[in-house]
Amino acid sequence: MMTQNEMIYIVQSQLAIDLNCVIDDLNDEKNSIIFVEAQENPGRRPFRRNSRFFEIVSMGKSIVVSATPERLSIAKKQMQDKDSDSIFALPFIRGLYLHYLPDLKRIIPISPLEIFSFELIEQDKVVKLLNGTEFKNAIIYDRNHPWQTDLAVLAKKDGEIVGVAGASKTCARLWQIGIDIFPEYRNFGLASYLVNRLTLEILERGDIPSYDVIASNIASQRVAQRSGYSPGWVSDWRCNFEGLEA
Repeated sequence: MMTQNEMIYIVQSQLAIDLNCVIDDLNDEKNSIIFVEAQENPGRRPFRRNSRFFEIVSMGKSIVVSATPERLSIAKKQMQDKDSDSIFALPFIRGLYLHYLPDLKRIIPISPLEIFSFELIEQDKVVKLLNGTEFKNAIIYDRNHPWQTDLAVLAKKDGEIVGVAGASKTCARLWQIGIDIFPEYRNFGLASYLVNRLTLEILERGDIPSYDVIASNIASQRVAQRSGYSPGWVSDWRCNFEGLEA
């Protein structure tokens, strides 16, 4: 298994491609802000972008702002002479995404719950779940989406699927994990087990999973921590430049 430093380097290498910056920008002096013009770099993860684009990212030190020219100019004016807390609280930044990475020094397998049965399935079998839409946080049902669900762990009770953790490979080495549990089966520790098992499966393949959660979702953050994750980076969830741009 890779080391924590190796994992961070791989993640930062991908973020640098996505943002059109360099790795050093993500590790610059605390409270420094790096502004870069967004580009369609080879190897960029295929997140959908509009003609007007803005993204802000911090791994705990510097802040990197990647945007199309008009929004980059607005960001520079709005962020001038502000500290990091004030920047992330600017009114055009509508919520934050916390991106968790496995803590390789402490993650261990969680014991399965005996009242459930479990199944690990690959992409060809995941497609069979597309007949329904019960697990929207775990499974990608849109066949036109830039990527699909490649791996999933199912939790079953009396033969019925009651919870799913799904993972999508967004580039050569990075995966995203999502989780859905039917309400009546929550608070059993089922979400933590499913995320933990799927995480270890991806790590054993030599790749890196992330668990992403909106900052206000405390329950999901607890799942991340119990599953063996720690905070990796923060980005904007949504933005709204209404009234600031032509």
